[in-house]
Amino acid sequence: MVRHGESAGNAAAARAALAESEVFDSGTRDPDSPLTELGRRQAGAVGAWLAGRPERRWTVWCSPYLRARETADIALRGTTVSASRVDERLRDRDIGSLHGLTELGWRRRYPEELARRERLGRFYYRPPGGESWTDVALRLRTLLPELDGHVLVFAHDIVVVMMRYVLDNLDENAILAIEKNQIRNASISRWERSGSRLVRAGYNETAHLG
Repeated sequence: MVRHGESAGNAAAARAALAESEVFDSGTRDPDSPLTELGRRQAGAVGAWLAGRPERRWTVWCSPYLRARETADIALRGTTVSASRVDERLRDRDIGSLHGLTELGWRRRYPEELARRERLGRFYYRPPGGESWTDVALRLRTLLPELDGHVLVFAHDIVVVMMRYVLDNLDENAILAIEKNQIRNASISRWERSGSRLVRAGYNETAHLG
């Protein structure tokens, strides 16, 4: 599994947080946020990693969001993979009315939602018009039976996190502790088959980024 490279939305959110702003704007809808120049270089580094595994016959799956599709397109240049299968179950988590707000903006503008998240916990909390972490897990449980062979997935940080939750058979507390270390842009997480199970072989790896 590959998280997409840095997107315009990622960069805008980081700038807003540093400026202690309540809002950020990447200039597009979230599904249309493109890679930054850094994100394109990161995607190229994923491509170099893939080039070291020419024996693999990859079946590629991808989120429909532009940042994931651009990462896949760049990373797959020079490989024998001609196309990837786009699947909406791999899309980023929808945070509904909280989209475009920094943590500070959320706290100031929706204090009642902060209180509700604290009561329910981050794992089960569903923002207005959005999804919970468990909603993402349910999507992935329907997808997994369709994956076979050497599979390469381009998606988003929460998708990688919840895939680990599902495949490693974790509970709420375990995945909350793991998620404290954010999935890096263009990082690679790997599972390998052992008998009837998929066993984690690497997680949030970034050595290929230099």
